[in-house]
Amino acid sequence: MEPGAGEGSSTDDYESLISTTDAELLKRSWRNEKAAPEILKFEAALVQRSREQIHLMEETVEEFTRNAVDPLTVSLYQMDLDRTLFLLRSYLRTRLQKIEKYVLHIQKTTELWNRLSKQEQKFAVRSVGDLTQHLERSVLTKLPDQYQSHLKQSGASEDDDMVPEPKLDTYIICRSKKFLGAFQLDDSGEEPVNIEADDLYALPYKSIKPLVESGQIDLV
Repeated sequence: MEPGAGEGSSTDDYESLISTTDAELLKRSWRNEKAAPEILKFEAALVQRSREQIHLMEETVEEFTRNAVDPLTVSLYQMDLDRTLFLLRSYLRTRLQKIEKYVLHIQKTTELWNRLSKQEQKFAVRSVGDLTQHLERSVLTKLPDQYQSHLKQSGASEDDDMVPEPKLDTYIICRSKKFLGAFQLDDSGEEPVNIEADDLYALPYKSIKPLVESGQIDLV
């Protein structure tokens, strides 16, 4: 599925990129992660820059406090620091919650596994080990052999039918950064959706997933 005409020039994209601060990028990544049913790609560079910015802001607030700088100025810096800390912590916490919920599915899906940071992959491996150990000790060893899998309901099951998966057909609220024109949501033959800049749309996530991944659409 490809967006229609009117995507804008590469110059527009570049100007949009350089005019966006890391704080805005972090807020966007946080919103996208919270709204998307599946785990998205880890924003490694942005997270690193945000951590460095937090460290600098903490040092600035401490220095201002020591030097008796105007309390209002200190308060404004502290507000920025608190806001950035909240966004970063919430972004990382949301990702860990998704990993815990869908860890078995993520582990066996290469595309999703590669979206995790190295630390998240280690967390996922530990989570699978803990989950498997808990199930074996509390439930599975007490069941007949054909029901002792933590992935399948029985030995007769062909698929891993006990592995929770994100529902990609969930409807989400989204906003396009620019005019995308007529966009075909699926192969059902329905009329394409005309996507305008800054308008809100309620659409199935799986239909606009490529646009989210390419940064053309933000989730709300």
